[in-house]
Amino acid sequence: MTQTIRVAGIVQESVTDGPGIRLTLFCQGCHHNCPGCHNPETHDSEGGREMTVEEITTLYDSDPLLSGITFSGGEPFLQPQPLITIADYVHAKGGNVIAYTGYTLSQLRKLQETQPAIGHLLDRVDLLIDGPFILEERSLLLPFRGSANQRVIPLNEGVGKTLADKINSLEENF
Repeated sequence: MTQTIRVAGIVQESVTDGPGIRLTLFCQGCHHNCPGCHNPETHDSEGGREMTVEEITTLYDSDPLLSGITFSGGEPFLQPQPLITIADYVHAKGGNVIAYTGYTLSQLRKLQETQPAIGHLLDRVDLLIDGPFILEERSLLLPFRGSANQRVIPLNEGVGKTLADKINSLEENF
């Protein structure tokens, strides 16, 4: 059976969704409904379009400049299973994985108790940018984040820490 994911859109060579040149996958569906959200069109879980995992990995393969993939949204952790497959594929190709989420890491850890696929996806994410967008904490000076409450969390000591260090270095220069 072919795995599918509901997608709001894809940016093939993004430099605004994490360090390096990235394929950014905007997942469809989000129930956080943060006031001032940058992507409100992604909230409806019935919106967007279905894509196969193979279509997404083919897009990834088509661009040798990519350093990794970013899962954004909407809320990626509402569709963890296909993202696990995509993350495994990107890692096998030598790329890294960044995920944005409106949840905090502790909320995701709690959710994984009843939804193990969330934990399996977290195991494959190199760098997590967590927390809801809070309009009152919005800042244009924070690289790769929308509001000051959002955290940059390396989920592994290798690639994740390197990506976080790059972001922290950019932030120090603002």
